[in-house]
Amino acid sequence: MEKVVIIGGGYAGIYALRELAKNKNIQITLIDKHTFHNLQPEVYDLIANKSNIADVTIDLTTLCMGLNHDYVEYKNLKVRNIDKEAKKIYTEEQEIVTYDYLVMAAGTRTFFPPQIPGLNNAHDIKKLHWAMFFKQSFENQLFKKISDEAKQCDDTHIVVVGAGLSGVEIAAEMAYNSKMFFKRGNFSCDNLKISLISSSGTILPGLSQNLINISHQRLKSLGIKVITSTKLTKLEDGYAHLSNGTKIPHSFLIFTGGVEASKIEGLEDFDTNGRGQIKVNQYLQVPEHKNIFAIGDIAEIKNKDGELMPPNVTIARISGTNAGRNILNMIADRGLIQCKPKLDGILIALGGKYAAGDLMGLVNVKGRLAYEIKKYVFSSYRKPLLKLIRTGYSKLKKLS
Repeated sequence: MEKVVIIGGGYAGIYALRELAKNKNIQITLIDKHTFHNLQPEVYDLIANKSNIADVTIDLTTLCMGLNHDYVEYKNLKVRNIDKEAKKIYTEEQEIVTYDYLVMAAGTRTFFPPQIPGLNNAHDIKKLHWAMFFKQSFENQLFKKISDEAKQCDDTHIVVVGAGLSGVEIAAEMAYNSKMFFKRGNFSCDNLKISLISSSGTILPGLSQNLINISHQRLKSLGIKVITSTKLTKLEDGYAHLSNGTKIPHSFLIFTGGVEASKIEGLEDFDTNGRGQIKVNQYLQVPEHKNIFAIGDIAEIKNKDGELMPPNVTIARISGTNAGRNILNMIADRGLIQCKPKLDGILIALGGKYAAGDLMGLVNVKGRLAYEIKKYVFSSYRKPLLKLIRTGYSKLKKLS
């Protein structure tokens, strides 16, 4: 029986798993150091208190149990090294996992530039436990303000560094949430300030000007101070030092600037780009090892014009599904399918029931309509996963 191993239970890994599970005669092992699939685009709602931890996680054990497949298993392991010649995966837990085909789907992590003093104490917003930390810090700041308002009403300043999708969404959600908090409670001490720092000349670099304009206007209406063409140079004693010569105090700082591929030993001889992403061929194979595929954020995936595709859920879905099909084709001795990634569009949450979007590059939407479209897109992904984990949970209960 052929053995397929997937490293990483993120979006790309889950799509590959669901495709591979269509073949009931192969053994599939999903490895992840976490016990859950993190619905990363919704974590900003968690921080802004719009959802709870159950809304942004999918349990991997029950997910695998819920698949109609006798040979799917999940292993909660941390990969230490990969021996590509022996086809063995070594883990921190001293367990060795063998494979015939390997799918690399370990994703990315926030890149913290080592040349910025003090940034080594920052935390990765992509990691759920630090998202919970930020949620608690945000709530503590709000509580402190209403506790002290009769005595003093000091400024509370939250600084978000990085004005890509992550930075813009989290700044907007926190600003909206705090605005509604003070309004509902009629609290007088409502001077919570949020600054968004962009090293580029604009927010959301690389997106359409219309989308940038809509988003910038929304941020401004929420009272967010947007500082462009400015870099963070140092963190020290509660102050963020900026390249424009100013320094601003902060109660806490969130760093969302840039990503890099997750680090796994044994991949040093793979050809990678500046972000550490593994270069793949048109079938998503690692050229030096045709039985190894790289998908999602950890892979350098290009479209038909040779343009690098951004790390997002759409590319994770396309690449995960494509790699799964190609492995099944290799097992069945059929031809491989080229990956032809294409973005359906982009939707940005901008606080409350307000969003902005660019659909297929043809039409811009904003406000409640864009919010409902974004909500539908997320639901269409989450709904089948919830069905799987409910089925898996029922199976586990019967076994216990």
